[in-house]
Amino acid sequence: MPGFQHVPILDWRLYELGRKSEFISQLRDALINVGFMYLQHPPVRPGLIEEVKQLLPRLFELPKEEKERLKMANSPHFLGYSALGDELTKGKVDQREQFDFGTPYECIWKKGDPEYLKLWGPAQWPSEELLPGFRNIYTTYLTQVEKLSETFIRLVSEALGLSPDALDVFFDRPMSSMQHRSKVVKYPPSGNSQQGVGPHTDSGFLTFLLQGSPHRGLQAQNLDGEWIDVPPIEDTLVINLGKGLEFVTQKIAIATTHRVLSPQQGSGDRYSVPFFQIIRQDVKLADVPLSFPLDIIDLRDARASRGAYDSVNYAEYPSLPSGEVSLIGRIKSHPDVAERHYPELFRQYFPNDTK
Repeated sequence: MPGFQHVPILDWRLYELGRKSEFISQLRDALINVGFMYLQHPPVRPGLIEEVKQLLPRLFELPKEEKERLKMANSPHFLGYSALGDELTKGKVDQREQFDFGTPYECIWKKGDPEYLKLWGPAQWPSEELLPGFRNIYTTYLTQVEKLSETFIRLVSEALGLSPDALDVFFDRPMSSMQHRSKVVKYPPSGNSQQGVGPHTDSGFLTFLLQGSPHRGLQAQNLDGEWIDVPPIEDTLVINLGKGLEFVTQKIAIATTHRVLSPQQGSGDRYSVPFFQIIRQDVKLADVPLSFPLDIIDLRDARASRGAYDSVNYAEYPSLPSGEVSLIGRIKSHPDVAERHYPELFRQYFPNDTK
């Protein structure tokens, strides 16, 4: 079977109108053969999505002093502002400016606890005076996407021949007691580098992406190694699978490598808003084996084998708790935060840094 040449569109209205089996069938094909999909007519209030989009340019117009106050290096939770060129993917500088936020959570880490427990904690928010309404609108959006993610992961479970609650073991209950992550990203036109963000896979289970401007740039890599465009489509979220889900499903569901190319000169800034569904920090994925029906395994085996691909991140999932895997990923991407808040890990992963 050749690699996919387009990303499928799944219409949420099928599920809402009682045509669940039809939706599940389409979802199964997307999970096993693509790892990427559009969700059309998602259950997020359309007016809310437009409110979020309207706020994106204003967020990046905050004064330099406010961005400095919100700088990610101030946060052991890797939440806050990253200036253009502050983040690395595969050791190369990404041409993007971003704010990392999270769903509400108070850090429970105390001395002697695993370091990865520091990852979850309060976000840094722009002042209400400088950006009125942003925190309320954005947290409302996160709440609605979080609710969608809870429903969707159960549909994923059913699509793979499991009971709806088979994947519940990978989440704290209620799921709202965990911290999920989100970014607001600005990709400026770049004449020097095409790497808005380099080839990578996401961690965790599911990512729900709002493409906040009409620019192309997002690309997914098919099983033949070809890069396939994932252009913005009105009234959709893009959903892709994380490396954690690929591992626990024994590579039945695939985490597809993707990248973002910088906008062309003169085309304006590209904005995107990913929401990352996070899994329990203490769970070691290899310790929770799942048993899949033979017909589902046959669908995996009928899929073409994956050729060379451009992402190798999150290889530690088989041996480490998921929280530690996530922390390693953040350390590698944000060495300035690591140096300040995780000095031992910084020296481990950047032994040649002489600062």
